[in-house]
Amino acid sequence: MRPLIAAIDLSAIRHNYALAKRCAPGRQAFAVVKANAYGHGVREVVASLRGEADGFAVACLEEAAEVRALDDLARVLLLEGCFEPAECQLAAQLGLDVVVQGPEQAEALLGAGLSRPLNVWLKLDSGMHRLGFAADELRRWHARLRGAAQVAELNLISHFACADLRGHSLNDVQLEGFLDLLDLDFDQRSLANSAAILTMPAAHMDWLRPGIMLYGASPFADLSATDLGLKPAMSLSAQLIAVREIAAGETVGYGATWEAARPSRIGTVSCGYADGYPRHAPNGTPVVVNGRRVPLAGRVSMDMLALDLSEMPEARVGDPVELWGAQLPVDELAQACGTIGYELLTKVTARVPRRYLA
Repeated sequence: MRPLIAAIDLSAIRHNYALAKRCAPGRQAFAVVKANAYGHGVREVVASLRGEADGFAVACLEEAAEVRALDDLARVLLLEGCFEPAECQLAAQLGLDVVVQGPEQAEALLGAGLSRPLNVWLKLDSGMHRLGFAADELRRWHARLRGAAQVAELNLISHFACADLRGHSLNDVQLEGFLDLLDLDFDQRSLANSAAILTMPAAHMDWLRPGIMLYGASPFADLSATDLGLKPAMSLSAQLIAVREIAAGETVGYGATWEAARPSRIGTVSCGYADGYPRHAPNGTPVVVNGRRVPLAGRVSMDMLALDLSEMPEARVGDPVELWGAQLPVDELAQACGTIGYELLTKVTARVPRRYLA
C-alpha cells in the first residue's frame, strides 16, 4: 500500500463544534459539511456529530440527500437553494431548510405544489454581492412569502465578506444592514460564519454556521488555530521512499528549478499534486521528517515531492513525513504557498485513504 494517509480525528471535530457553541451560549449551529465535509469525509463527520449537531449545512441537493440519509432528525440547510423548480419538491420530501437567494427561486417556490411546507431562509445581499436580495427587494418578498402555503418558517440569512479581517469597515456595514431588517417578522436569523462566531458576538443571532473552524483551521491570518482553542482534525502523512546524495551544482525535479549549493541529501516523499498537495509550493516550503522541519526542494510532481535532507544525515527510507497536521498547521503551509487552509483541505483527493480516529 502506498505510504500516504489522511488521518481524521473525529474527536477534534466534536471539540471544535462544541467550542463554536460555547462562543454563543443559547444559540444553535449548523455544522457546515459541504464539499465532503471540507475533504474530511461527510459520512464519517455527520455520523460523529449525530445527536450533537443541531443541523448541517450543504451546498447542493445531492449533498443534502446524503446528509439526510445519515441523520433523519437534524435540520439540513441548503445554502445555495434549489437550482430548478423540481428540486423544491425533493427538498420538501427530504425535510430541508432552503435558502431562497433570488427572484427566480422565490417564484419557483411559490409555484410549487409541495408535499409539506419548507423552512425558508431569505438571503440578504448585505455587501458580499454574490447571492441574495437587496434590502428593499427582500422586504417585498417577505410580504409575499409570509403566510404562503409553501412556507413553514420564514427566516433571514446573510454572509460576511470580510469577517476574517478584524476591524474591516464592511463588517459593520453588513451587520447594520442585517439588523435594519429585523423589524420584519422572521422566525430565525443566521449571519455568523466561523470568523464571526469567534470574534463578533453581535453577529451571533439564532443560528451559527461554523465551517473552517469545525476542522481545526483558523479563518484568520494573524490568529492560529491554537490561539483560538481549535484542534486540527486532519493530519496528512507520508514516508520517505528514497534518499540519495547529489553533488553541488546538480538539480532536482522538473524544470531543474532547485540547484544544490553544496553536496546535498535529497529525500523523495510519497505525495504529490494528484493527492492534493499544492503544485505551486515554492522551494523552502516546510515539511516535517521525524519531528524536524526540512525544506521542499524543486517542483512538486504528480505523485512525489523532494526534500533537502542535508541537515538530517540520520534520515532513512521509511521515515515518517508530515505534510500538515499537529506539527505543521495546515494554515502555515497554506500561507507559505500563497493560499488558504480551506483549499488545501478540500483538495485532498479520493485516492488518499482516510483513517478515522474516534
